Amino acid sequence: MRYEDRAVGAVLGSAVGDALGAPFEFGLPGVFRERFAGGTGEMCGGGGWEPGEATDDTQMAVLVGESLLERGGLDPADVFDRFRRWAGSEPKDIGLQTEAVLLGGDPWDTAAALHFQVNGRGAGNGSLMRAATSAVYFASAGRVATMAAARRIAALTHGDGAAWEGTAVLHELVRVALLGEDPLAVVSDVLDEVDERHRERWAIVLAPGWRPEDATEFNGAVWPCLGSALWALRTTDSYESAVSAAIDLGGDTDTVAAVTGMLAGAVHGPAGIPARWTAALHVPLPGFGERVLRAGDLRDLALALA
Repeated sequence: MRYEDRAVGAVLGSAVGDALGAPFEFGLPGVFRERFAGGTGEMCGGGGWEPGEATDDTQMAVLVGESLLERGGLDPADVFDRFRRWAGSEPKDIGLQTEAVLLGGDPWDTAAALHFQVNGRGAGNGSLMRAATSAVYFASAGRVATMAAARRIAALTHGDGAAWEGTAVLHELVRVALLGEDPLAVVSDVLDEVDERHRERWAIVLAPGWRPEDATEFNGAVWPCLGSALWALRTTDSYESAVSAAIDLGGDTDTVAAVTGMLAGAVHGPAGIPARWTAALHVPLPGFGERVLRAGDLRDLALALA
């Protein structure tokens, strides 16, 4: 499989996982399986979402990707401005922490840090959910550069270094998958690059024997979110089964499925993503006119980023 195909798989796979999981957000484990007992999962809609409608996860990923392309690289102030424009346009879904940081009126380079200083909470999974486009863009720069870029983008909205390190790990695992290698086989090596202040905790949730039931936090936190995505990848053999397993965990289903879909899409490629899912996929962009991206637009974005 070509590198470019895997890049499309990562971006498209994340968006499909997001849209597929959205109607089941904050539901109990097993709801997805029960809904489609005896058959295959569908883009069913619900919870305020149309069938195939992507959430803030994919919307923010698109904004990151378009900034990288239009600015010729990472311009954190530009990314933050795009985020703020989007957040101020009343998107259907936005994380409480992200909303507070973006709309709090503080400058781009201090907003997340100030929020964390006051609230002491900044390790939500929102920095993971939007990472597909930046992971593809920086993959060709190598391990050190892609992990550094991930930390800088995560820090725009998340003040806790645990979120920076988790996003850096995800960037690197996507990079390895784009090369056609097994991302699960390099986890130990990647952990060596994690800030030592956070390494032990990340080593626990990324260990081969870790399971979602071992989590000590809700999967809206950065640790169990990425740990669950790796578990889903490790225990399945296809894109469809991986994202289905992720959604069936319940909780923050759209983001866990988006992160799982990012990795599974890069591993299995776009051909592994069911056409019945991509056909319904659409990504509105509040704050940016009446734009609505479809699967073909995401393919073009991924190819440009790669």
